[in-house]
Amino acid sequence: MKPLDMAQNLVLRNQKMHVPSQYYGLLMFYGAAQAAAELESPRFLKKVIGFLDAYPDKTGQMVGNFDSYTAGGNGKAYFTYLDKIGKITLAKDVKERFYAATREYADKTLAAPKSADGILTSAKVGPDKVWIDVVTCVTPFMLFAGLALDNEAYVDFGAEQCFLMYELFLDKENGLLHQCRGFVTGKPEAISKDHWSRGNGWGYVGFADLISYLPKTSRHFEKARNEYVKFTDALLKVQTDGGMWNQELTDKDAWHETSGTALILYGLGAGIRRGILKDERYKKAFQKGINALLGFIDNDFATYNSCPGCLCPKRTGEIAEYLALVPPKDEVHSYGAFILALTEAHRNGMEEI
Repeated sequence: MKPLDMAQNLVLRNQKMHVPSQYYGLLMFYGAAQAAAELESPRFLKKVIGFLDAYPDKTGQMVGNFDSYTAGGNGKAYFTYLDKIGKITLAKDVKERFYAATREYADKTLAAPKSADGILTSAKVGPDKVWIDVVTCVTPFMLFAGLALDNEAYVDFGAEQCFLMYELFLDKENGLLHQCRGFVTGKPEAISKDHWSRGNGWGYVGFADLISYLPKTSRHFEKARNEYVKFTDALLKVQTDGGMWNQELTDKDAWHETSGTALILYGLGAGIRRGILKDERYKKAFQKGINALLGFIDNDFATYNSCPGCLCPKRTGEIAEYLALVPPKDEVHSYGAFILALTEAHRNGMEEI
């Protein structure tokens, strides 16, 4: 089957299984937007535009911590950007709504609460609680908003948030990321001890989109590329022999985790496609990973082995607590991640998988 056909089927299954009421639904929409932009199907493209056009006015508030959720998340800003560069053409009334919402919620993001070290946080959780997941929600949205609306302040904010969180959560011993600060019970300054698969995927998406879409003349491009390559090499060191990445990346006996694997593959494919990762070992790791990931999608397009929830499990921040989580079938975070990986497989020439 073609990767984009598989991605489209995952979108359709998700729509039957889940109401997109939280960020994982917006992640699915982001994946769907990328797949729809690549798939030569006006009908599917129209369907995904319709998904995103429901935000913010037709659906009420999206549950979550950040303003970009209400706008429709990364997918809304991505389609606005694609319209700007002529890759898709939004109908006049849709175009007006997309551009207006992207601008309004990018401005709100700039003004949103931040920690003492300048990292986006939420008034709902407290001033210094921050988590790596936010890279995926803020960096792509602000990047595409800036590129679509010719606003360098948006691009600066998206890039700087990615860099700040990478620096905060980086484990310098192995080049991998921890998940969060401020959520360990009774230890408000503590950073979790994990090297969680999806957490590293969240951080990697920010770099993947920066190196994919920033012009090489951008003042952020060289830093994004350099950090991206270092992060990539750290991730490749913990890829399993079978091609997956484990729930705890440093534990070779941990269970294979699919949402993190898929997000890592999305990021890896982006660097190969952009010509940043030229060594053949990157391409082999990508192809091996895609083939391994397919083993966790069944014939009905149900997904398996995606970590359920996960913000400093039971508030201990210990690796053992992350490993104790049991992945259900059709876990809600899986769809967007799988769709992004499959879309990148298509872009990298894997026409049949």
